[in-house]
Amino acid sequence: MLAPTIPTIPTMRYWALVPCAGVGLRAGTDSPKQYRVLAGMPLVMHTLAAFTRVTCIEQTVVVVQPADDFFATHPPPSAACQVAPCGGVTRALSVLNGLHWLLDHGAAVRDWVLVHDAARCLIRPSQIEALIAACRFDAVGGLLALPLPDTLKQSCADRVACTLDRRDKWLAQTPQMFRVGRLIEALQCADNDVSDESNAMERLGLCPKLVLGSTQNLKVTYPEDFDLAGYILEQRRSGT
Repeated sequence: MLAPTIPTIPTMRYWALVPCAGVGLRAGTDSPKQYRVLAGMPLVMHTLAAFTRVTCIEQTVVVVQPADDFFATHPPPSAACQVAPCGGVTRALSVLNGLHWLLDHGAAVRDWVLVHDAARCLIRPSQIEALIAACRFDAVGGLLALPLPDTLKQSCADRVACTLDRRDKWLAQTPQMFRVGRLIEALQCADNDVSDESNAMERLGLCPKLVLGSTQNLKVTYPEDFDLAGYILEQRRSGT
């Protein structure tokens, strides 16, 4: 009698995608904000360093504009980090182009991809690992986020129109983790006005999982954010 065949469970693989093709107009800098030096390194290098320390990630791919030569003189922190010169005119298009680049360079449609803002340079490896642990068996995927801590107002002509219930409101962060193929489908179906990957998935009728993030996982957006992020990075470097 033949022994019963035990089905093989495909190995789950994880990739990181860091869109880095924006100009950061709100940051008030002369050059793209992701290249400004904080705590001794360009901001994006802190971001990439965190992902290269997560051992289960196959490769971290940073998406830049085709004419961007920053990484020609600033090598990525690890051989597991690659540069994809396929950035688009919007963040959504940069992510979509980066996903296709992944498929052309070894990824499969069923693999997981973690998309992360280059400007969230305070992300910790432990937070990335927590997202993977929470979503690796989820049917949809999910994202780091924080419950809204402040009272939420709706405005009209720069005056308060009403106060909104904040109990079910969350602040979306990154990474956001979804299957490569499903995220490509979502972005192709969505308009370029999608605010993040979760927003694209939601438009397919899916409900991504919310995973508790951190207040320190802020996105450097405005001029004053550089001082705060730089201070936190210096504190971490000194071990205080």
